[in-house]
Amino acid sequence: MKSEKITGAVKSRWYEDACGTAMALEFVGERWSLLILRELMFGPRRFGEIRAHLTGISANVLTQRLAGLEAAGLLVRRKLPSPASVQVYELTPWGYEIEPILQTMGRWATRSPLHDPTLPFSPASAMLSLRTMIDAGAARGLAMTIGFRLGEDQFLGTLADGTLDIVRGDPDGADVVIDTQPTPLAVWIYVKRPLAEAEADGSIRVTGDRAAAERFADLFALPVKIARPAG
Repeated sequence: MKSEKITGAVKSRWYEDACGTAMALEFVGERWSLLILRELMFGPRRFGEIRAHLTGISANVLTQRLAGLEAAGLLVRRKLPSPASVQVYELTPWGYEIEPILQTMGRWATRSPLHDPTLPFSPASAMLSLRTMIDAGAARGLAMTIGFRLGEDQFLGTLADGTLDIVRGDPDGADVVIDTQPTPLAVWIYVKRPLAEAEADGSIRVTGDRAAAERFADLFALPVKIARPAG
């Protein structure tokens, strides 16, 4: 088949290839597509919320990508019930299945010397990175709840049996609550900036069990970088 309707208009196929990887790229190979899916990984979002966390995307391009992903069966549009009565975009069950792929790509790409963990993160990206990079072996035997307030976004994490589950939700009542922004969080977790230093300049505020926060941060490390080619 030479072309097919994906975004509402006839779209030329990029490949004539039976490989599953080629088929995947038909759905998510365009610029921004995977990042849109990343932003929806923690539940439905409004158009403006998605765009706010994708620096540089235009409203027109976001509209096109959302339409394409919807046509591919990766997300759906629906209207929230009253009193909200707003349209949101939400991953389908098949769409949610892309998370392990995003995690594998993330672990693979962060081995590059070009990766810079101090660049901006979105809240969803920061939370997905924690689910991706946790050292399951080091976490085994630890149990805690940890909340995150990242601006207007709130999440609640549950650490148990070496796994970390994170959902959107009110973090009140967690063993420890981290009030910060995504980038200072990443610098503390991955660059290993001392927590006391981040607290001193106000970039991170810890409520609850501070020792638990320190133990939590110790569960994460970036992978060893690949060697740059000689010459």
